[in-house]
Amino acid sequence: MTSTPVCAPPALADRASANFFIAAVIFALFVVAALVSAERKDITQGFDEVAHASYVAEIQRTGRAWPELKTMRLLDPHTFQFTGKPNYLNHPPIFYALLAFAGPTLEGHPGALLADRLIDIAIAACGFAALLGLALAARLPRYGFYAYAVPLACIPVLVPMAGAINNDNLAFCGGAFVLLGAWQVLATGRSAWFALALAGVVAASWAKLTGLLLTAPLLAGVMAYLMWRQRLPWRWAAAAIVVFVLAAGPYLGFMLQYGSPTPETPAQLALISDGARAAGWSALPRKSFAGYAVYFVVAFIAEWMPTLSDRGILNYALLIIPVSAVICAMAGTVLSAWRLSRRTEKPLDVIVVCGALAIAATFVIHVIYSYGRYAATGWLMDAYPRYYLPLIAIVPLAGLSLLGAIEAPRWRNALLVFLIAGPVLFRLLGAPLG
Repeated sequence: MTSTPVCAPPALADRASANFFIAAVIFALFVVAALVSAERKDITQGFDEVAHASYVAEIQRTGRAWPELKTMRLLDPHTFQFTGKPNYLNHPPIFYALLAFAGPTLEGHPGALLADRLIDIAIAACGFAALLGLALAARLPRYGFYAYAVPLACIPVLVPMAGAINNDNLAFCGGAFVLLGAWQVLATGRSAWFALALAGVVAASWAKLTGLLLTAPLLAGVMAYLMWRQRLPWRWAAAAIVVFVLAAGPYLGFMLQYGSPTPETPAQLALISDGARAAGWSALPRKSFAGYAVYFVVAFIAEWMPTLSDRGILNYALLIIPVSAVICAMAGTVLSAWRLSRRTEKPLDVIVVCGALAIAATFVIHVIYSYGRYAATGWLMDAYPRYYLPLIAIVPLAGLSLLGAIEAPRWRNALLVFLIAGPVLFRLLGAPLG
């Protein structure tokens, strides 16, 4: 472990100052955009916000922090009075209990929605700040900082999701804490950063199951690396075991109560089967697993920029940008793994490899689980990239890993331009205008 110099070299200090200023600007723009979205967004448009708000109102109405999923009902999106329609959400209640007790009463008060949206913005902003803080702690060169921060700022769903009641905000925040904490553990070896990473695992996991599947394996991978390097204190390992069990607690509770970590309540089953029937999917011949996997990947790519309007040729063509970014990230992951095998790795390489493995494993589980629902009902709407937001920073980080391996100025500059300008172009033109 190295000590931090009392006085940084002037060039390094100037770079850190410039990066901090840019980070502050990007963060401010993110918060302002989320506030505008929170003020304007229709509750019925996107992210199942009616169902999420209804979950909060259910806890407020009953006073039960662990409500019975099968008996929950939906609010009317206009009057905010409970209807007879069942709520189909099957997530743990911790996030909703937080809003229920921190925010105003929702039932019968449509105007109270904004207060809960502001809480969500605060949660998402904490996560976004943590991701920017990671780049500042890493002391990236200026254009490397842009190549990391700009893609995060241009994530299509991040701002509208932040300005809505949605448990993905807590999962995103928890994942960001895990990434920042794990990075700093590798760089400094300090226990406080390990505690932050553990707290992030709990937050992401208590938000939704994919949060657990993404963050716990990443941190476990970092711990395995520290053990390999003989840098893992035994008390960290003991604390991690306790915290991982705590993080999985809600799903163990669901297993005991419903027999599954993702309870298939009558409302959940009706949503899928009725939706597939209404869309005409249930009557279609079923694809093989391989055919469905191909469809899933294509739909997953298209949903990176979700839209209710029909896409034009330009919109479809621009999907090559996120595809290329993922290809660059894959190449960077391979290079990071190669450095690990040669014991020339840096914290970037460890985080990239552990994060990529966690994402890949979760994606495989996601496809297998979704195929089971598709085979049973014909349902074709499970390929949502926002589920992976807890570790989305792995993509630009892996891009930096690739960038670091390119020595030719011409190709290095070309990749920099793509990593910085590509997300901006896609954010502006990736969806139909109007």
